[in-house]
Amino acid sequence: MFVIAVVPFYSHAQKKADKEEWVSLFNGKDINDWIAKVNHHEPGDNYGNTFRVENGIIEVRYDQYDKFNEQFGHLYYKQPYSYYHLKFEYRFVGEWRKDAPSYTIINSGVMIHSQDPRTMPKDQDWPISIEFQLLGGLGDGKPRPTGNMCSPGTDVVYNGKIDPRHCIESKSKTYEGDQWVKGEIIVLGDSLVTHIINGDTVLQYTKPQIGGGVVHNFDPAIKQDGKLLTEGFIALQSEGQPVDFRNIEILNLKGCMNPKSKKYKSYYIKSDDSKCR
Repeated sequence: MFVIAVVPFYSHAQKKADKEEWVSLFNGKDINDWIAKVNHHEPGDNYGNTFRVENGIIEVRYDQYDKFNEQFGHLYYKQPYSYYHLKFEYRFVGEWRKDAPSYTIINSGVMIHSQDPRTMPKDQDWPISIEFQLLGGLGDGKPRPTGNMCSPGTDVVYNGKIDPRHCIESKSKTYEGDQWVKGEIIVLGDSLVTHIINGDTVLQYTKPQIGGGVVHNFDPAIKQDGKLLTEGFIALQSEGQPVDFRNIEILNLKGCMNPKSKKYKSYYIKSDDSKCR
């Protein structure tokens, strides 16, 4: 496995010079800034109140489902991002739905570089995206790392070549029970992606792009295999296991890089001249 020293991105001097402007994507009260898309339902239909807010936490639940029926869901933040550092916390809770596929037990994810949910047909099961896969231990003493990479409708370059596997395991340890775990993703457009669990870098890969399989019933005009993914939406996953999310924050790494501008930040690594105005 290759490792590229990208964490931290900015020197201590830079951090002192410019305070990092972290933005909360979740206000702790509602999901009005988010868009639900559940398989077999139209974008914007939060079927079964799958995604809900209680006590400052986004809860993923299935108690209002008659049957699971492969109703995989995702909750998308309202705007796409390109170069950024995302932080969040998650925990697995409750009982897995026994009518969901067996691979979904103690399993969820955070999608990055996702297609716009409004471009998904009603019966598209997964978004074309990169998944930061979240797994918990099964209590059997066997390793089950989290912070893995899965690739619905996408490919990535790993160890210098496109990896044919749908999922690539990280080097994280196994986390059992309902403890909170901190995940971080550093995304540099269509170049480097870094996965971090509880402060440890556990996986890196490059050149996220459209390709591969797994996704069904998509619009062929959207799935342009070989197209590099320079940006996309961030989404929280539901696939049969109850899970909680909190403290979802983002640091945009794309902005004004003109030192003469008042909007200049030394930690930006991708220039956007429009932000200098």
